Amino acid sequence: MIDKSKIKLACAPINWTNDDAPELGGELTYQQCLSEMALAGYQGSEIGNKYPRDVKVLKKALALRNLEICNQWFSCFFTTRPEAFTIEKFIETRDFLHALGTKVIGVCEVGLSVQGDLEAPIYETTPTLTDEQFKKIAAGVEKLGELAKEKGMTVAYHHHMGTGIQTLEQFNKLMDMTNPDLVKALLDTGHFTYAGEDAVEGFRKHIDRCVHIHLKDLRRSVWNEVGPKRYSYVGSVIEGVFTVPGDGDLVDWDGVFDVIKNSNFEGWIVLEAEQDPAIYDPLEYAQNARAFINEKLGL
Repeated sequence: MIDKSKIKLACAPINWTNDDAPELGGELTYQQCLSEMALAGYQGSEIGNKYPRDVKVLKKALALRNLEICNQWFSCFFTTRPEAFTIEKFIETRDFLHALGTKVIGVCEVGLSVQGDLEAPIYETTPTLTDEQFKKIAAGVEKLGELAKEKGMTVAYHHHMGTGIQTLEQFNKLMDMTNPDLVKALLDTGHFTYAGEDAVEGFRKHIDRCVHIHLKDLRRSVWNEVGPKRYSYVGSVIEGVFTVPGDGDLVDWDGVFDVIKNSNFEGWIVLEAEQDPAIYDPLEYAQNARAFINEKLGL
C-alpha cells in the first residue's frame, strides 16, 4: 500500500504554455503559471520553456509560492548524434536541477521523433526503431543513470508518442534492456492511451520501477476526429485531444488509481493536460483535477 506521506502533487507548465506548440499560451508568464499552480493546491512544478535558467531567480519565484521543481524533460539524441552530445547536455541539465533540489530527470529519445512536426501524421510517420537503435538508447540512458547517481538523482524514461518508444511492447523492450538500478520508469496515462494501450496494464507492469507519474486523459470526441483525419501529434494537441483527469473519458481512472494505491510508489504525481489555455482555463482545470485526485487517492 502507498505511503501518502511520500507522495507529492505537481503540475506540468504545459497546461499554461506549451512546449511542442509554443503559440498555445504564448502570452502567459511563468510567474502566472507558478502562482496558479500554488493557488490550485499543488506542491510543485516541472520545468517549462519560459522558466528562468538562473537558479537564484527561479528559486526565489518558487519560494514565494512555496513550490518545488520535481522534474524536467530531457531530450536524448542517441540514435542520430554522437553519444557525447547527449551526455554533455545532460550534465548541464543535471547540475541545474541538482541546484534546485530536484531528484528526478525524465529522459526520452527524440533523435528520430516526429512529435513536434505539425505536418507529420503521427501513426504513419512515427519511427520504427531497429534493434541496434534500441541498443544505443539503452546503453546511453544507462550512462545518464550513472551520471544522475553521482548527484543522488534518478533517471526515469518517459514513453512518448512519435518517438518510437510509445507502445507498451516498445517500452517493455527498453525496460528489459536496461539496468533497473540505473533507469527507472516515468509512466504517463495519456501517452499509453494515445498509443492504443490500456494505461492500467502499463501501470501494473511497471509501477514497481516507477518513480514519477504523469496523469492526463483524452477527449473521446476529439480523439474520434484526429485519428481518422490523420492528425500530427501537435495538431491533435491544438485540437484539444488531451484534458485533465476527471474531465476526459478514455482512461480507466479507477483502475489506474487502484494500481497506485496497492503499490509502494514514492515520488511526484504530476497533472498534465496540454491544451489551449484560451479555451480551457488552466487554473479551473487544475483545481478540478486536484479535487478529482483527492477524491480518488485521498491526497
